[in-house]
Formats: sequence, C-alpha cells, structure tokens
Amino acid sequence: MCFKPLSLLIKPKPTNPSTPKMASKNRPPSSVFAILAIFILFQPNVSAQNNPVFACDIDNNPGLKNFTFCDSSLDVQTRVDDLVKRLTLQEKIVNLVNNAGSIDRLGIPKYEWWSEALHGVSYVGPGTHFSSLVPGATSFPQVILTAASFNETLFKTIGQVVSTEARAMYNVGLAGLTFWSPNINIFRDPRWGRGQETPGEDPTLTSKYGAAYVQGLQERDDGDKDRLKVGACCKHYTAYDVDNWKGIERYNFNAVVTKQDMDDTYQPPFKSCVLDGNVASVMCSYNQVNGKPTCGDPDLLTGVIRGEWKLNGYISSDCDSLDVMFKNQHWENTPEKIAADALIAGLDLNCGNFLGQHTEAAIKAGLVKESEVDRAVTNNFATLMRLGFFDGNPSKQIYGKLGPKDVCTPANQELAREAARQGIVLLKNSVGSLPLSPTAIKSLAVIGPNANVTKTMIGNYEGTPCKYTTPLQGLTASVATVYQAGCANVACGTAQVDEAKKVAAAADAVVLVMGSDLSIEAESRDRIDITLPGQQNLLITEVASVSKGPVILVIMSGGGMDVQFAKENPKITSILWVGFPGEAGGAALADIVFGEYNPSGRLPMSWYPQSYTEKVNMTNMNMRPDPATGYPGRTYRFYTGDTVYTFGDGLSYSKFNHHLVEAPKLVSVPLEEGHECRSSKCKSIETVEQTCKNLAFNIHLRVTNNGTMGGSHTVFLFSSPPAVHGAPQKHLLGFQKVHLAPRQQSVVRFGVDVCKDLSLVDEVGNKKVALGQHVLHVGDLKHSLNVRI
Repeated sequence: MCFKPLSLLIKPKPTNPSTPKMASKNRPPSSVFAILAIFILFQPNVSAQNNPVFACDIDNNPGLKNFTFCDSSLDVQTRVDDLVKRLTLQEKIVNLVNNAGSIDRLGIPKYEWWSEALHGVSYVGPGTHFSSLVPGATSFPQVILTAASFNETLFKTIGQVVSTEARAMYNVGLAGLTFWSPNINIFRDPRWGRGQETPGEDPTLTSKYGAAYVQGLQERDDGDKDRLKVGACCKHYTAYDVDNWKGIERYNFNAVVTKQDMDDTYQPPFKSCVLDGNVASVMCSYNQVNGKPTCGDPDLLTGVIRGEWKLNGYISSDCDSLDVMFKNQHWENTPEKIAADALIAGLDLNCGNFLGQHTEAAIKAGLVKESEVDRAVTNNFATLMRLGFFDGNPSKQIYGKLGPKDVCTPANQELAREAARQGIVLLKNSVGSLPLSPTAIKSLAVIGPNANVTKTMIGNYEGTPCKYTTPLQGLTASVATVYQAGCANVACGTAQVDEAKKVAAAADAVVLVMGSDLSIEAESRDRIDITLPGQQNLLITEVASVSKGPVILVIMSGGGMDVQFAKENPKITSILWVGFPGEAGGAALADIVFGEYNPSGRLPMSWYPQSYTEKVNMTNMNMRPDPATGYPGRTYRFYTGDTVYTFGDGLSYSKFNHHLVEAPKLVSVPLEEGHECRSSKCKSIETVEQTCKNLAFNIHLRVTNNGTMGGSHTVFLFSSPPAVHGAPQKHLLGFQKVHLAPRQQSVVRFGVDVCKDLSLVDEVGNKKVALGQHVLHVGDLKHSLNVRI
C-alpha cells in the first residue's frame, strides 16, 4: 500500500542505527502460559509457512465450489447461515475459542484469532511470529506518545501502515487477520502500569484516537465498507485500569463505578470505537464492574455493545477471563454455569479454552441453548468472511500481492520517526537552552540509564523492530559525544555520580536520559511511587550542579513522573518527555534537540506530585472529588489538587498566538410549547432529538506563528460548563493540528454541536445541556457563551 506523506514530514538526517537481536517478550500473566504452550504448535490459518491451506480454495479443491459459503459473490449473512447449518455441535464449539479448530470435511483450516498490533505488528499472542522471511516490522512509538501528537491523521496513517504490514505477513503464513488492538481504557491513575498503552486520560482524545486507529487498520483501499483489511478490537471493556497494586489484582478487582462516571468517562471511547470506528470486535475485561464480571454481564455485552451500539462483529473475552471468573472470582460453582453465563451474556469468542471444554456439558445440562452457540459462531464466521478468509487463496484478493518487501519499508520507518517527533513534549525550556547548535557544541555529555537502550524504547505489546536508533546514536550522528550510563539500570540502586560529573563538567552541554522501563511500569505491574526510580534524582541534580552549559533532562517513561525538583532547578535548563518513542526514538530526539524539528507534542495525561500517591487510593474509581473526605478527584477534568504538569501542557520553539474571529455569545435552545422548563426554572434540559435538531454553531480562530521557526501547533478547544450535575471543571471539545511557517497565519474552524459537545451526564446517567454561562477556552483566550431557552 502507498500512503501520502504527512504534511509535517521533514527530511531525516542520517543516523547510525543498530540492528536488534530477536527480543523475547515479557509474556502475559501466568494464567495464559498453558495456552501459549499449546498454541505455539500452530500457525495462523496455515499448515506450514510455505504450504498454506486456505478456506474455500476452489482452485486446489474444486469440490468446494458446491458449498454456498464458498461463493464470494453472495452476501456475508447468506454464506454464514449456510456454513453454520452444516456444522455439528462439536465443530461449532471448536470455533468458540481463539485457537479455532479445523473442519477438514469442509476444507476449513485452523485459525488463530489472537494477534496484537498495539503500535506495530507484535509477536505477543500466538497468531503472529517473525522469521528469516520477515525478521521484523515497523515499531511505532508506544500509544501514549503517539497520542501526544494530537494528530488524527497520524493516528489513522499508522493504522494503515500496520495493517499493510500485517496483511503482508499473513500472505506468507506469519500472521493472522484479527488483531486485538487498540487499548482505549482511560489513564485514570498515574500508577497504572498499562497507561502507556492508552491514549491518555481524556475521553475525547481517547475516543478520537480509537476510532482513527481502527479506521486505519480496518478500512480497505477499494472503499468496500462491508469488508475488512484486518479486524481490530477495542479493549478492555470496561472500567479497567488496575493491574496489580499493593496486592490487589485485576483478576479479583471489583470496579465500583457510578452511572455518571460510567457514561461520561469510561464508556465513551468504546461507544466511539463501535459507532465511529465500526470496529470488528470488543474485548471484555478481567475485572468486575459493580459486582458483575464484565464477560458475564448481559447488560454490558448484549444490552450495550449489541443493543445500543449495534456492533457489527464479535465480542471476545480477555485471555483466560472465564477461568478467572470461575477460579478467582468464584462467580458460579461449576464451570458449566460459567460457560452458560458468558454465552447468554453475549460472548462470542473465548481467548482460552474454557468454552471448548465446558460448552457441550452446559448444553446437555440445560444451562444454555445451542442457539446461543449458533449466534456466537455466526458472529465469528461473519468477521472472517468480511476479512476474505473464506475467499480462497489471498494472492487473488485485494492485498494478495503484499509480501516481505512491504514490511519495514523506508517510508514506514520514516513514519515511525515522524510519529515520535510529533509526540515528544517539551515541558521546560530556559532561554538559551534548546535547540542546541550542532556547530557550536564541540562535546556533548550523554548520561543516564536510558541513554543507549533499545528495547525500552518500544514498550510493551511490541514486535521485533526493523532496527533501532538509540538516543546516544541519534545524538552522536550530529555531534561528538561522551557517554556515561550513570546507573546500572533504571532502578538505579547506586548512581555512579563521580564518573557522570566528570564527563558533564568537561562538556559544552549535557543530555540526561532517565525514566523507567517495563521493570517499573507494565502489565501486571502498577507503580507504588511516581518519582524517578532509585537514585536518579540524585544523579540528575549532581550532574546539573557541575555543568557549564545547557542541561537537557529527557524522561523516557509511559506514565508521568514527579520531576518538580527539576522543574524548579535553574541549572536544569530543559525537560523533554519522550514516552517510549519506538524504533526511531533516538533519531527523533536528536531532531528536536538540534532544532531540525520544532516540538509540538502536548501531554495526554497529568503529572502529579508524589504526595498524590499517599492521599489517593488507586482503587477508588470515582472521577469526581468529594470535599467531605478530601478526595481530590481524577484527571484534569475533575482533579482539585496540585500537579507538576497537566493535560495539554507542552512548549514549542515558536510562540503561537490565538485571536477569536467568530463565536456566538448566545445560543437559544428551542423548546416545544408546554415544556416544563418554560414555566419553571431549569438548570439543564435533556438532549432529545426535537430539541437538538440543527442546534450547532461555528468557532473561527486565527492562529499566528510569531516565531522565527516553522512548526506545528495543537489548537485545543475546551469548555467549562455551568457548575451543575457535578460537571467537569473543564473538558476537551476538540483539537486540531496546524503547521505554520514563521509569521504565517491560519484560520482554524471548529463546528460545535450543542447537544453532543456542550452536554454533560447527570447523576443518574442522563445526557443534558446545562443552561447558563459556558466558558470556551483556546490557549489564553476565554469566551463566554450563554445557553438559554
């Protein structure tokens, strides 16, 4: 596939990338080891890499042309109905699990549903692996950094590249067609080890990221909306953001969530993923929500995902979550009852083998009807039909010519670098610090445990990358460097302070690359503290004290860190956050440090002081503050305490100004005669169709780059609604990314739908528009808007 280069792409400087060794994955939790041990015997939909077996391969098996389900000219439903009618109960049951069994009499091979593509094709999950044929795939920045770009075009373009590489690998028997990504849970608490996988703390950003990435993965280039390029999966549904904190594990955690928080924080990304992204799958989570396992809750699955949102696809369990329901949560006293509960709730596919083992017995015991199994396998087969799995040899299909040559292309690798550049956030920059001049800097000290790392840069749910460029390599490509690790690893039990100070004192400038890695924050590993680990603070402070030039602190991490000490230290002249920046992270960092690229990233999550961890219980799911108990609330939308940095923070090498060109001061909401709010004072009105029709307005802003350097700028539109129904103090309505040359101006337009964008959720989950004064924020601008009857 060819994609147009983004308008923000710049010509890269040459680097000295290293070639990675095949990396081993920090595998999913122990409950999944048995599955992996079994599945490693199987490849996705092929019997051997060089001798693939394809369903409905009429050329090699002409007898298959008599089967209606093999007729690709027919609609999906007709084909699926024909297939399901031909199956025995046992044949249906083997297609309820991720390691789906073959049906040899119908020419249907095995299929492995579990592949991952969080930020590139991954080797996590048994459906995908690398070999000498395809030794690696493009490894983009971890999602939290890509989200910091606030660029919907970029989100979708990455998805398009990942799905092209996935299809190329499928064609040679190295990948499946169903990828269980993205993770669209809200990064509610800074301690969560999986926050790095998400687009951050804001429901609007997370919703837009999820929909765009899914569209990039799924949408075909021929515009056929009934077919899929690959199948994406939005996870983990729902209110999932505690992995393992002080002994409280996701397997037995009950998330107690108010109806208000559910509807205005936890659910919107999933709703958008289904309605806007048209995602092919939703995965239910391990945890319980309000006392019910999500994978066994008919209200959440059949009621919401299928009933309200009309999912066109399948609902999967997280891996072994049915086993977790039985053994960890003791939801029922027999495994057959668990199997029945899950099927009746609306589950279609079980990652694991629980349904494979217990469904037949559940049917014989009268706990569940075979019709529920029919529904489940119908949804599963329909997804495979839309993917072309039942259309014979893929070489004759739309993506059939893709192969190893289409993986790790120069354009794809450049996009990984561009994504990192767009996401990197400049948090502090004293006059005369960044950007550094490569001609003026004769010696650069590069210090820190993350200064020359490779695998750390790609975070979790990773694949083997095309190649790596470490921070040290990226910086060394422009200037002479002296390297000192300063710590044996990120834990930094004992910092080598004297050696680091020696190289720092002799250098014209210092770059400290600090932070965390998967030993600090990861799946099944939540943090207790949010400070830099071990003696990192000491190393930073001591190095800064002897440096004679700029000191640039680079934080490589998934979650935020309490770096208040560095923010306040005048000797630390700049702070950059680079997330886990992907395979080209070091090159992207160098581009920003030396002024080849003007930083434009903005934080997608707030950074808190360490005191937050002492005051706030991680398991408290309430978003809103409680003055009675001193609970400060969550995220920039509700949090009332101090932050080190907050959502949306980020600097540029240029100064951008905003000027309001057009915005209404008054919006009148039409109400029918006799409406109760005409005769009594109402603080809000419900968002019913009659009231909301054509109720919209435009906001036009003129944005000017007053700097001497061209660059990109994210324009945020926030709203502060009237203080009713526990409304957020501020929330994001939308964002746009613009690129401006020096002194250039551009007009940015936002369309605001009153009932969609200015509404809020009341205490019992009803969507309403608050009457009274709403304050719109763009940068330093504030504009009052009165909404009245």
